[in-house]
Amino acid sequence: MSLRIATFNLENLDDRPELDPPLDERIALLRPQLLRLAADVLCLQEVNGQQPKDGGPRGLLALDRLLEGTPYAAFQRISTTSSSEAGVANVHNLVILSRWPLFGREQLRHELVSRPAYRPATAEPPETGAQAVEWDRPLLKATVELPGGRILHVVNLHLRAPLAALVAGQKQDAFTWRSVGGWAEGFFLATVKRSGQALEARLLIDRIFDEEPGALIAVCGDLNAEEREMPLRILRGDVEDTGNGHLAYRALVPLERTLPDSQRYSVLHHGHKQMLDHILVSRALMAYCRQVEVHNEALGDELVAYATVSHSPESYHAPVVAEFARPDG
Repeated sequence: MSLRIATFNLENLDDRPELDPPLDERIALLRPQLLRLAADVLCLQEVNGQQPKDGGPRGLLALDRLLEGTPYAAFQRISTTSSSEAGVANVHNLVILSRWPLFGREQLRHELVSRPAYRPATAEPPETGAQAVEWDRPLLKATVELPGGRILHVVNLHLRAPLAALVAGQKQDAFTWRSVGGWAEGFFLATVKRSGQALEARLLIDRIFDEEPGALIAVCGDLNAEEREMPLRILRGDVEDTGNGHLAYRALVPLERTLPDSQRYSVLHHGHKQMLDHILVSRALMAYCRQVEVHNEALGDELVAYATVSHSPESYHAPVVAEFARPDG
């Protein structure tokens, strides 16, 4: 028997009445992609929340419609929730779906890493003191009880995109900066946020290893970074970086390494192939890995599409799925 773990950024899945394209058009493309994954454990990013007609807490109503009539509709599910009100967040929720029992849910955002304090150098008017730098999103962690009793630790993660963060008084409009220095400082702050999210996930992973040295761990998601970039290095914890061979069992392995270069991309950006969506696993789980797929055959170029395609229903991220021999109990 096998175990299939997948990750997919749905890109702002929503069903607001004014959306164009409407949700039904998106479902027509996204549902076949989900069915092809045939996942037992599925991590989703950018799942927006909707307000029920009865006025209750916001829920994942668009996701319910997407999963309707698929095996995933019967899966156990957990998601991130809003930090300010009941129910899920308005945008960019993380979701973990599992064929098998889910428990041990954790939502972490500055629980393991404090908000760094920083005083901007280019802000207009100048800041009078240091400001807290917050991560854009939490991470979501759960444990899955596999048939036979083994425990799989799953971390769903969506790191900030490498786009400059806001600096007070340094933008003319949403896309235009007033100065190169202001943009550079915004880009620096975005790097802090992205690397800080990765650090919090790495500390969570180390906590798991402290309790269970042979843990089966999968970190899945849109990491907005390629393998040699800083967030991935923080998450991986390679011995070449730590310099300590005794820590080798704590390193994570990016599963796209099993693929030839020609297939190793989940995003197309102006003709450039980028692997931004990843499944990283512990050495103990890597022992059972049998196959890795990136479903990028129909992937469009996100930059070209935004400029030329009207009302595209697609996600410009390719799903990633890994198949394992099911670990014994």
